[in-house]
Amino acid sequence: MEAAKIKRRESKKIRVGNISIGGDSPISIQSMTNIPIEDTEGTIKQITELQKLGADIVRVAIRNEEGINSLKKIIASVKIPLVADIHFDYRLAVAAIKSGISKVRINPGNIGQRWKVEEVILAAQDHNIPIRIGVNGGSINRKKYNHPSPEALVDSAMENIKILEDFEYTNIAVSLKASDLFTTIEANKLFASMRDYPIHIGLTEAGYGLNCTVQSSIAIGHLLLNGIGDTIRVSMTGDPREEVIVGKKILESLGLRFSPIKIISCPTCGRTATDIDLLQIAKTAEQRLIENFEDSLKKNQKTLTVAIMGCEVNGPGEASEADFGLAGGQRGTMLLFAKGEKKKLVSIEKAVDELIEAIANYI
Repeated sequence: MEAAKIKRRESKKIRVGNISIGGDSPISIQSMTNIPIEDTEGTIKQITELQKLGADIVRVAIRNEEGINSLKKIIASVKIPLVADIHFDYRLAVAAIKSGISKVRINPGNIGQRWKVEEVILAAQDHNIPIRIGVNGGSINRKKYNHPSPEALVDSAMENIKILEDFEYTNIAVSLKASDLFTTIEANKLFASMRDYPIHIGLTEAGYGLNCTVQSSIAIGHLLLNGIGDTIRVSMTGDPREEVIVGKKILESLGLRFSPIKIISCPTCGRTATDIDLLQIAKTAEQRLIENFEDSLKKNQKTLTVAIMGCEVNGPGEASEADFGLAGGQRGTMLLFAKGEKKKLVSIEKAVDELIEAIANYI
């Protein structure tokens, strides 16, 4: 399925700082800082790093007045929309809004009395910022449900939405997440069939490393292929930079975010010549391609497909189909391809240099 054939759900468009989410807006990548916001300089550094990697929105947790003081300095120092994650204390939500936050993430049900919720809504209306209702498996209505089923997540979200809508407030985004991918998928499908608010998708408490990457890719990818999802987060234990890297790859793989360079490489089976370190060649080639050509390709909205293949069985075919390629050949050499044509045999040691030179002559 090509990206152009992914029919996205028709959702309401809202503004989050200098970007929009929902409607026909590009699907944005979110992450969250994992250091105390009171560490102002550390938080600024982390947000900047996340933005450089491809994050579009970053969420920060605020737990006290000191956090609000840091927030003001952070907002003045970064160029990316920030979301304030606040629970229980309506005063922190109001203060974050007045400090210039781009969105607040709350559950109205845990803010307390009705007048406290109204104070948050009035502040959000005055500053024209959205409120995200975030329902996780751990925050469902336990008076009605014993465990986080899809119906429990959706019903809990609808209860919180009603609180805002009772005040005629509809500048809303919603997230429905559980640690179980099937529950998460079904909850988002159910909600998407009922309301048109933009949906932030992801798998919460998905663990770390490979386990998180695989499960999050399945859940997020499945929903996106079904047209559901306006923003995404890969919720990973550990370094939030990994969240952004994986999230970006998910969008690029589905053609939902422009990626100028595509590397095709084979799985290094027993046919690969023993003197070819294909993994190292592929990694080196990718890094050199990014350094030399990524900026100009992005500027001109052009793509480049490069094949790095290890043997003479599938290698020549894949390499000739790519824009450029290397395929394992006689011992100590690789065959260089350019625009579907065999160019020459090159030594393994100089294969990447020859590849880069050949590409430079065409670009």
